Amino acid sequence: MSFKSKEIVAGQFADTRANTIQLLIRQLRPKQWTKNLLLFAALLFSFQHMNAENIVKSTIAFILFCFVSGTVYIMNDYVDREADRHHETKRFRPMASGQLNPQLALMFGGTLLVGSLLLSLFLEPLFSVVLFIYFIINMLYSLVLKHVVIIDIMLIAAGFVLRALAGGLVINVPFTPWFLLCTMLLSLFLAIGKRRHELILMDTNSEAHRKVLSQYSVALLDQLIGIVAASTIICYSLFTFTSGRTIHLMWTIPFVVYGIFRYLYLIHMEQKGGAPDRVLLEDKPIMITVILYVIVSVIIMAVFE
Repeated sequence: MSFKSKEIVAGQFADTRANTIQLLIRQLRPKQWTKNLLLFAALLFSFQHMNAENIVKSTIAFILFCFVSGTVYIMNDYVDREADRHHETKRFRPMASGQLNPQLALMFGGTLLVGSLLLSLFLEPLFSVVLFIYFIINMLYSLVLKHVVIIDIMLIAAGFVLRALAGGLVINVPFTPWFLLCTMLLSLFLAIGKRRHELILMDTNSEAHRKVLSQYSVALLDQLIGIVAASTIICYSLFTFTSGRTIHLMWTIPFVVYGIFRYLYLIHMEQKGGAPDRVLLEDKPIMITVILYVIVSVIIMAVFE
């Protein structure tokens, strides 16, 4: 083989390797890592504990949670790769499209999982336990429980509660039951909205993609959304008064109310809600509301605590 031919082969190999790395990164779904920002809630609502050490700990915990949630996405896409090929948008995912070797993705995910769990032990043993429980719950969800009506959306909410709990464990700050309940209800709200969007999107062919959709109806999901939305507002309002922190947190209630109402508008009027992380990044009113909520919360706790 000539020197020029060797250069061409080497170039093709490098391009293939770079493309594989890009596909593996895509498979981890970085755009959905915004969900893991909930780990910083403990730091936000414990302003007196906000120091360099805790910021570093929370950031490391966030990264490790992103890696573990990425391995969950790998497993989920591996199991659903055949069904995803019939979906309007999911058919473009690396494994469903055939661009990424499923076995390679599993090996990469397994290595990432073991490495993340080992590193989490050095950060905080209890955090490692929560991380492992999160992975097991999501494994059960991907393999079996996503086909069980009601349980499927409750497990999605449980994942967010574990995120909030993990953030508190890392910096040794306890959460009030009201806050964990708010997290669970808000997560249920988003999960039910996602199911509603999927049901409308798939219409009569819903069973071809997600079997559990055949056990839901738009009327049922609308009723559940209404119940959970109202409960979330009530629970958050009670949290601001009973959390043991400054009562001035009540001034953040309008942001929560508007955020929920805006999301309801997007679900019912613009038929969105299928990807809550995308809504957060793409809907300017909600993004502005979240930013203002964080700024106002930090100012209130800095001034009054």
